[in-house]
Amino acid sequence: MNAHDDIRIGTLVQAHDDPAGYIRQILPHGFESFEITFGEHVGNMDLTKLAEDISRVLQESGNTAVISSLGVYGNPLTDQQTARDWARLIDAAEQFGCKLVCGFTGRIPDRPVPESLPRLKEVFEPLLRRAEDRGVRLALENCDMHGTWESGDWNIAHAPAAWEMIFGQLPSHALGLEWEPCHQMVSLIDPLPQLRQWVGKVLHVHGKDATLLWDVIRTRGIRGGQPYVYHRTPGFGDTNWTDVISILRAGGYRGSIDIEGWHDPVYRGELEMTGQVRALHYLKQCRGGPFVPNP
Repeated sequence: MNAHDDIRIGTLVQAHDDPAGYIRQILPHGFESFEITFGEHVGNMDLTKLAEDISRVLQESGNTAVISSLGVYGNPLTDQQTARDWARLIDAAEQFGCKLVCGFTGRIPDRPVPESLPRLKEVFEPLLRRAEDRGVRLALENCDMHGTWESGDWNIAHAPAAWEMIFGQLPSHALGLEWEPCHQMVSLIDPLPQLRQWVGKVLHVHGKDATLLWDVIRTRGIRGGQPYVYHRTPGFGDTNWTDVISILRAGGYRGSIDIEGWHDPVYRGELEMTGQVRALHYLKQCRGGPFVPNP
């Protein structure tokens, strides 16, 4: 019995790089869930076959791991193909055994956040109706993609003020956040009080942290051309993930924390999976360690 099924610890898997084979290789490390990510577009991929291949690997392993979510990370406000891919993944989610599709809101390029809201409503209202009809939820990734309030190319869902506008425009129980502390720390936001405030809207968590270089921030600022923050794998950054998991559990969150690797400046290259497996064990420890049944 695993009483930690309320919060599983997993990782991201690229859909275009033999995901079934990749999952087969890394399952023995103890990953409990996988988000299948498609980049900007799904392409001409046969989603039914992909779901069958992945399901076969999970069944053959005898593992209890699950597919937590599907993700597409293009700009659906300007790219009709990305918008169609959101719809395709909503339709396909049940085949993967999941009920969650994640991605960027999109953005009207180089315009302030509020100017994207009419287009956001136009694109996402039918997507949300489609999701609600199928019992699927949509989670908006909180990455700024190097954008600001005034301009950017990809995503407006990177600040609490934007979240308030988005959920005001699209008041659906099927819409929430794909949250991680890293992207908020890049904006010098303390992620823990933010999570306490917004935990009710968090539908998926990316396992990615950050290290802030406070000496640079205090002496050079954040616009001096010198790096002031690094994205990190959990366990190597500044965030106390015991607190993150405690806030999630206290807020009634049920879902996955899927490690978003391939960003750490130290645990990369030949050390990539070393870092991810260390993060896996670290997050399991932060979750409480091995489950111990009550007498």
